[in-house]
Amino acid sequence: MTSSLKRVYHISVFSWYAFVVMTLAAKDGEELPPGIFAYGGPWKYLTFLNLILQMLFFGLTAVNDLQRGKKSVSTLKRFTDLIFSVFAFPVGMFVVLLFWTLFAYDRELVYPATMDAFIPPWINHAMHTFVFPFLLGEFLVQPHAYPRTKNALATLGLVGAGYLFWILWVHVKVGIWVYPLLGHFNAVGLLGFFCFNMSLVTLIYLLGDKLNSCMWGKQLH
Repeated sequence: MTSSLKRVYHISVFSWYAFVVMTLAAKDGEELPPGIFAYGGPWKYLTFLNLILQMLFFGLTAVNDLQRGKKSVSTLKRFTDLIFSVFAFPVGMFVVLLFWTLFAYDRELVYPATMDAFIPPWINHAMHTFVFPFLLGEFLVQPHAYPRTKNALATLGLVGAGYLFWILWVHVKVGIWVYPLLGHFNAVGLLGFFCFNMSLVTLIYLLGDKLNSCMWGKQLH
């Protein structure tokens, strides 16, 4: 892909995410179902955090495109490579896969029907569907330098544990599970579910590394 088309792609995707995030943030002042934005607002939902993550990645990548030729570009490119490989792709794909799997099984476990009253279907797909083609598109437009696998997985594990602590803290403080599904588990079940999720994220990270190598192998050496 030419540099100009790559810039257009990154700027367009960044603008899309910025629009979606602002649309969701504006709903914080609306009359919403009890507890949905209580204590922590949208920041307790992995879906919203992922939107911020995707917006940050595509925004920084667009800046890198616009600064092509400057010395600062190499440093920024390495930083965006890290964000994409360790966070944006694994977390983004995890959100898509887990959400639609649970939704297909029983939507009340993850996205109750009451949500449809104030979150239109297009926003739902913006949060849980369009992330997928945008991430795959990123593999097509440019290669990414992946870190050492053990370092990447250790970082993912720490971030995952941090998010688990956050949702447990919300439950302790206000007595509300961020996701209705979690209310069906005991302590052992929660631990098992967390381990399953981390295993899935690990597999997604390894898949991303493989895709990157298959598509751009010659340019990575």
